[in-house]
This record gives sequence, C-alpha cells and structure tokens, in this order.
Amino acid sequence: MTLELPAPRVVDAGSVPALRWGVVGTSIADRFVAALHAHTTQRAVAVTARDPEKTAAFAARHGVDRVLPSVAALVSDPEVDVVYVSTPHTLHREQALAAIAAGKHVLVEKPIAMSADEAREVTAAGRAAGVLVMEAMWTRYLPQSDVLRQVLAAGTIGDVHLVTADFGFALPYDPSHRLWDPTLGGGALLDAGVYPISFAASVLGAPDRVVAEGESGPGGVDVRADLMLSYGSGARALLSTSLSSHLPVRASVVGSEGRVDVGSPFFGPSSLTLTLGGGDDERSATWTDDRFASLHEGLSDQATAFASYVAEGRVESPVHTHDDVVGVMQVIDEARAAVRGDA
Repeated sequence: MTLELPAPRVVDAGSVPALRWGVVGTSIADRFVAALHAHTTQRAVAVTARDPEKTAAFAARHGVDRVLPSVAALVSDPEVDVVYVSTPHTLHREQALAAIAAGKHVLVEKPIAMSADEAREVTAAGRAAGVLVMEAMWTRYLPQSDVLRQVLAAGTIGDVHLVTADFGFALPYDPSHRLWDPTLGGGALLDAGVYPISFAASVLGAPDRVVAEGESGPGGVDVRADLMLSYGSGARALLSTSLSSHLPVRASVVGSEGRVDVGSPFFGPSSLTLTLGGGDDERSATWTDDRFASLHEGLSDQATAFASYVAEGRVESPVHTHDDVVGVMQVIDEARAAVRGDA
C-alpha cells in the first residue's frame, strides 16, 4: 500500500489583515522584512535602530516610509499596529514591554528574553493588555511543521520514544561579535540551541528532567552543549548545539511504529520523510517544501500566521503558546547553569 503524508494546512496570505509593522533593529530584520514584502500583504512602515546610517539604508532598501529616532517614538506611533523586536537578546524584554505598554501587538525574535522569569513577565504583560505576544520561532509556522503535527495527532508513528535535533556551527572567536559577548546574551544555547529545544517541545512539551553537559568559553559563554531531556511518558530528547563545530542541523521523531525525519536545516523550509516498518516491510514518503529560492523567505509564514491570530483576537499563538515559550526558556536556563557549573 502506498504511503502518503497529509497535505499542510496553509493560511492564505491574502486572507488575513494587512497590518502595519514597526521594526526595532536591522539585523535579522533585513531578511524578515524582505520575506514580508515579497510573500505577504503585511508591510513595514517604520523602523528604528541604534546606527542612523544603517537604519536609513535599511529603510531605503525595503521601502520603509519612516525612520524614527527611538523605540519610544516607534511604539507610540499611531500608524504602527505591530512591533517587531529584532535587537540583541538582552534588549528583548525591555523593548517588548514598551510595545505592550503602548497597546501594540509584538513579535519578539527568539529567544523572547534572557530567562524563563523574563519570558513570564513579557507574556503575562501581553495577556493583561489584551495584545498578541509571539516569539518569532518561525519553524512552528512552516508547512512541514503542520504536516508533522498531523502525523503525530493521527498516531501514525505510534508512541513517541525519542526526539533528536541539533543546530551548531563553527564561529571563530571574536570578542566583538555578539555571540561571544556575554553582556549581549552570547553563547550557543540562546542563539542556536533554542531551535532544537523548541523542536523537542513542539513534540513532547516540557520535560520532567534536564541533564546538560558542555563547554564554556571566554566570559562564561556556552560554546557547546549536549542535552538529554526526560519525560513522564518515558520519551527522551537528545539535543546538541555548538559555536565550535558544524552540526548536521537535522531533526527526527522516532516512535514505536515508525519515524519522521526532517531535512537539513530542520528549522527552515526543507523536507519531511515519514518511514513506517523496517527491513523488507519498510515504506516511506517524503514531502518537500520547494516554494522558495532562498531559506529565509520562509520567515513570511510566521507573519501571515501572526496576522491571522490578530484577526481572531488571540493573545498567544495556538501552536506556540506562552507556556511553551516559558518552558523552552526554563530548559535553556537549566542547561546554561549546568554548562557554567553553577551549583
């Protein structure tokens, strides 16, 4: 019998309200706004960042009408519906709270904050204000993630026993680079490790136990970390991240009846292969996301999802809830402490 994967349930970009986005920061925002404008009805209308020259160039490159002098000016702009925070990790909490206080919906780059406590503060503030607060974990909004959710919900691979995922790269030491600067939230776990940890959470939820080992570098920055997460169901997740080696950037979910393998890089538009049985009875089917010429065009999916949630009056994402966001940050907190050797 032919094995088939379910079709992804995709939100039509033209079916959601065209929100006006204010952008804070111009790094990953460069890719996000390019994807936003190329593949959605959403539009960036204002931007603010630390370097005036770079900010003006960003605005010109993307056709953004207004360059504003400060975060305060941007969040108070009546022509802005949504604030997109894409600054270094250490600024996320403060800037997200400023947007929420101004009554704006907010999309915050991952990680949403520097700790689980900060994540709770931000998400609670959004809920109290009645605005949508969402972490920009774009993987959750890719079509392949919806296919995976359907496969798991149908019990196709049986009881989940193991989740594996990794993301790491070799980055030469440079004290001026934000990933090597502890004052800017440097280290592998917050920047790259958040992806495999969030992938495990999307399948298994919050773990009962976290075991982590790794290596620290200058200033206590976590250079690499390997995690084993244990769950009450008996399932485990094996996750790795690194600033010192290029990892395969793949993910798998293994169950009692089969497995799902997500192609590299698993966090962006790639592929998903379902395999059932084994040996002579093994059957497999693959779904591939071939919509885009470049990886980061897939950032557009989360923008369309965000606008759909605003239209529905939601204050959190149904596929990446506030509890989920906080739970991932709790795992990162524990792993960072273990790598540092904190008691």
